Amino acid sequence: MKLLASLVAILCVGLVEINAGSVPAQEGKHWALIVAGSNGYYNYRHQADACHAYQILHKHGIPDERIVVMMYDDIANNSANPVPGTIINHPDGVDVYAGVPKDYVGKDVTPDNFLNILSGNANAMQGIGSGKVIASGPNDHVFVNFVDHGAPGLIAFPSEELYADHLLTTLTSMSSNQQFKQMLIYLEACESGSMFKNLSNNLNIYATTAANGKESSYAIYYDKLRRTYLGDVYSVKWMEDSDIENLNKESIRDQFKIVKQETNTSHVEEFGDLRISLETVGLFQGLNDHVEPVAHRKMPSFGVQSDAVPSEDVPLAILKHRLADASSRQEALRLRREINLLNQRNNAIRKSMANIVSSAADSNSDVGSLMTSRHDITDYECYRTAVKAYNTHCWDIHTHDAALRELHKLVNLCENGLPISTIVRSIEDVCSMVIY
Repeated sequence: MKLLASLVAILCVGLVEINAGSVPAQEGKHWALIVAGSNGYYNYRHQADACHAYQILHKHGIPDERIVVMMYDDIANNSANPVPGTIINHPDGVDVYAGVPKDYVGKDVTPDNFLNILSGNANAMQGIGSGKVIASGPNDHVFVNFVDHGAPGLIAFPSEELYADHLLTTLTSMSSNQQFKQMLIYLEACESGSMFKNLSNNLNIYATTAANGKESSYAIYYDKLRRTYLGDVYSVKWMEDSDIENLNKESIRDQFKIVKQETNTSHVEEFGDLRISLETVGLFQGLNDHVEPVAHRKMPSFGVQSDAVPSEDVPLAILKHRLADASSRQEALRLRREINLLNQRNNAIRKSMANIVSSAADSNSDVGSLMTSRHDITDYECYRTAVKAYNTHCWDIHTHDAALRELHKLVNLCENGLPISTIVRSIEDVCSMVIY
């Protein structure tokens, strides 16, 4: 009898040890970095997207100490905003600005700060903004949402730009250092697909983009009262889906399919480790399932085409809307002058780039191909130098979205082997003669 009792005790201890060993490791924490990379009232939609994204994550249980928000913060209290202190992301939407953390605003919204925050470099962020960083570890899930303008191989910040190779270096380093279990990136920008062309599928990162590497993303929801666009198609589509779904049941793959189908203005793409798309959205946007759905925000996809405009056309579209709503002859005349000036400037931007290409081309170059081709970027050093020269001597790419649409021609010059010294000299010569 004693022998039997001893055997039972041994078996029980063994079972306890087996069960203890089978207990899963701690699930980890949820972290999020939300960025609106533009400023100016005509870019209202970018900060509206970012604020809405924060509200979704906050409502779904991610605490503010693990959500970092970067935005210029010049929209809610802008003199052009007829409803001061508020931002909306939908014509019938509620204020999404209230409660948003002011972690990094104004001049602190930079590419270097973004990379330091993302990579958890708290030392680099001491004395800047809130100092918060993504201090994630090997069991944690990280969600990154970036909204702004873009061009081949770069995304824009208010006065600088972040290049794809620098972003990829940071992501690769974070993966190697086990700074996350999985990462999900949603990127809203023109030509955003070019940012992840070289994203490996073994970094535990899954990214989706608003557009492929050769096309614009689109703005949506022009608001007559605020006289600007409230959102971007890709962004409002994923957020309106998150507003109404149970994020603990919906997979990222399901959300991607919905957003891809309803974003019928550009080609939504996916990159990296596609297996992550089988996880639930809640693992990245918050696990709280006690959230009241915001059903009124869901809009039919067939309504997009009539309201949406390419990002580079937003300033002109806003002026045309305002002209249609002009309340006086004087206001109409002023708006027509602004429209004419904007058209002249955009024509000057296109003409100056055509002249740069013609000037830089050698006798063996096909100028037509240099103007129209869409090469992938391999020589980032050449491209960076060319963009810097163009931004310095020609047109500010952070102010003029039409200038961003011309940068693929600088890619073509670099990828066709033209010396960077020749490209820079052509930029300086042509733009020294531009009078506008």
